[in-house]
Amino acid sequence: METRQLKWFLLLVLSLIWGSSFILIELGLDALNPFQLGSLRIVCAAVFLLAMSYKNLPEIPRHQWKYVALAGLFGNFIPAYFFALAETQISSSVTSILNSLTPVNALILGTAFFGLSVKRSQVIGLIVGLMGTLILILSGAMSHPSQNYWFAGFVIVATMCYATNVNLVKKYLSDLSPKAITAGNFAIMLLPALIILIVTGYFDIATQPQALKASFFVLLLGVFGTGIANILFYRLIQISSPVFSTQVTYLIPIVACGWGIFYGESLTSLQLLGAAIILLGVYLTGKK
Repeated sequence: METRQLKWFLLLVLSLIWGSSFILIELGLDALNPFQLGSLRIVCAAVFLLAMSYKNLPEIPRHQWKYVALAGLFGNFIPAYFFALAETQISSSVTSILNSLTPVNALILGTAFFGLSVKRSQVIGLIVGLMGTLILILSGAMSHPSQNYWFAGFVIVATMCYATNVNLVKKYLSDLSPKAITAGNFAIMLLPALIILIVTGYFDIATQPQALKASFFVLLLGVFGTGIANILFYRLIQISSPVFSTQVTYLIPIVACGWGIFYGESLTSLQLLGAAIILLGVYLTGKK
């Protein structure tokens, strides 16, 4: 497959996988707390990836391990917990829409710290995207007064982590294979995630029927939404650009909202307006 076709194919597959991740988080939270869910997600992904890619670990030069560790921290470790924390208060659909801020933050951080140039239309896109975010959060808070919409801040911080990750990988790890990067990420994260899983009491409830069901959803989340998706995403970054690779966030809300509607979630007209404004901002930000 040619590079141009491959990057669009990867974009579509990733949108389907990651678009389904938000409802899997919500289903996992039926019996697990956010720290158990985030840790189990990382452990499942780590076992899967290391079993498949441990032979790629020697490919990582000693001087690049610090960047692999940072990519793991920002690209997987922090977001795994922050998205779970966010969905204790806000719906999977709203979370997926806020996740669309990743390209906006990729441009902000790329310009500030990684030497990317910015155009006038992209600055306008940043402003538009932030306006849409404000509308989405405020309208959600008004429509669901029982929910704490300050928890949307966890999603915003997670998108900044993702944005940092794509810029790190593009600048410092482009010469490594996607399997080596992901294997290195999770080799570093496995132990702390396992410690958190033990400390939070997961193994005390793991055999309960509801916990087993929730753990199955997190297993799917870890293997597909984190493990396989990371390999595909790092490959996409290498054959495209940080801004293009984060365009997957255009399609993720469509898939996620479809799952949300199936499970009984809904969005108000004002929230839909906020979502549309965010996506317009993302479009302007990624426009060449």
